[in-house]
Amino acid sequence: MEPKEQLSTSLSEPQTAKSAPSGVPTDNKKLICLGICLAIGLLAWFLPASAFGLKGDPTVLEQRVIAIFLFAAAMWITEPIPIWTTSVLTMVLMLLTVSNSAIAFMAPEKGAELYNGQIYGEPISYKAIMAAFADPTIMLFMGGFVLAIAATKYKMDAGLAKAMLKPFGTRAEYVLLGFILISATFSMFMSNTATAAMMLTILSPVLATLPSDGKGKIGLALAIPIACNVGGIGTPIGTPPNAIATGFLEKQGIEIAFGDWMLMMVPVVLIILVFSWFLLVKLFPFSQRDIVIEVPGDFDKSPKAFIVYVTFGVTIFLWVFGKDLFGINANVVALIPFAVFSITGVITKKDLALIDWDVLWLVAGGFALGIGLDKTGLGKHMVDSIPLDQWPTLVMMIGAGVLCITMSTFMSNSGTAALLVPILAAAGMGMQEQLASFGGVPALLIGVALSASLAMSLPISTPPNALAYAKGFIQQKDMAVVGIIVGVFGMIVGYSALILFGNTVFGN
Repeated sequence: MEPKEQLSTSLSEPQTAKSAPSGVPTDNKKLICLGICLAIGLLAWFLPASAFGLKGDPTVLEQRVIAIFLFAAAMWITEPIPIWTTSVLTMVLMLLTVSNSAIAFMAPEKGAELYNGQIYGEPISYKAIMAAFADPTIMLFMGGFVLAIAATKYKMDAGLAKAMLKPFGTRAEYVLLGFILISATFSMFMSNTATAAMMLTILSPVLATLPSDGKGKIGLALAIPIACNVGGIGTPIGTPPNAIATGFLEKQGIEIAFGDWMLMMVPVVLIILVFSWFLLVKLFPFSQRDIVIEVPGDFDKSPKAFIVYVTFGVTIFLWVFGKDLFGINANVVALIPFAVFSITGVITKKDLALIDWDVLWLVAGGFALGIGLDKTGLGKHMVDSIPLDQWPTLVMMIGAGVLCITMSTFMSNSGTAALLVPILAAAGMGMQEQLASFGGVPALLIGVALSASLAMSLPISTPPNALAYAKGFIQQKDMAVVGIIVGVFGMIVGYSALILFGNTVFGN
């Protein structure tokens, strides 16, 4: 076999992400997909309330949210229009149909509880829906974007890429492994969104110079969100669902030691990461043997570059330790570089145009949909309709995980965990004896947190997915295939560990 050619990647060239690969459906196919999505939404809108099989008929507003949810999900999956546009449309539809500022004929007469013979429900505040775009996570995104813009402008990303990847050599497959392990490690102790923003900044110069006809860049681009999503599973503070699970357990008088969580979950994380590495190498082989990252010259030593370096380091430090040491939330920390860079002239009005506003709208739409599920009571209504406490123990544990990963695919994993954890904890407390041999209630709730983090098959599933998709190197189908495979494998590994060792690690 002839050796593959070596690719030398120079980071001195301007970095621009190219548009998504070809293969976009024709206009006719897009129209057909759009028609199918509309049909799905309208069918759910006009179906009899009893057709949904919920415990008690849904209210008018709940049914409308179901219709919007199914329409949005179909649009995000088939993509007849850009996915960020679907998010905007979702927010507008919710404002016009389920908010307290809905179109007049969409609401019953003042004081009436029924609408066409069906209980109307409590409208959602239009301010709450609009506030989805000002969600703290959006601010975290903006801070990440600003850091990325400044790092690229002053060539800090190139220097970091060389320094951090040096131990992994130049072999393309090992460079990929390096990105996976580094991203996962950061995500254990800091926001996976912040980690993804930072690592994609480092990766961008590499992606931009890889051959356009090679599949390797797809694997590299996918490696970051996978590693960030999976890495967060490793510690109680790695991702919000973990904190939600441990926080609720503490309210029940059950404390999970930091070390016990890591003892159980870090091996799970490593197994999933190694599997993901093999999967990416297999599905997206590199067309070159080596990737040599060349950084001409030294780091920029100008005063503004120094400001970037210091601010970058301080921001990462505060993301990791700020909450414990100073009580500063990661989302607040994200605005610090924005303020520093603006005041010092590191970034200008022109630089702000480089922020990926479409990504922000994409994420905001997912948040708005989560608000709809929560505020109308639909999410709780759906979960209450599933008799989890009547299922066999193992079926109940795994079923809860499947339900969680399904819901988290289309809405915030934090929102899903916040919705499911209290309900599942109540069910678990009623069957403690049955759960005892599987780690008890802690194992049940940790399984839910695990499942939430493994939902990564769509760009809207997690912020790291949205950030990676925005780079333009990934097709949605590639993300879906890898996300589903890694998610299923992760569920098998995670629940196997909880079932086999849960009682030993978490049992009292």
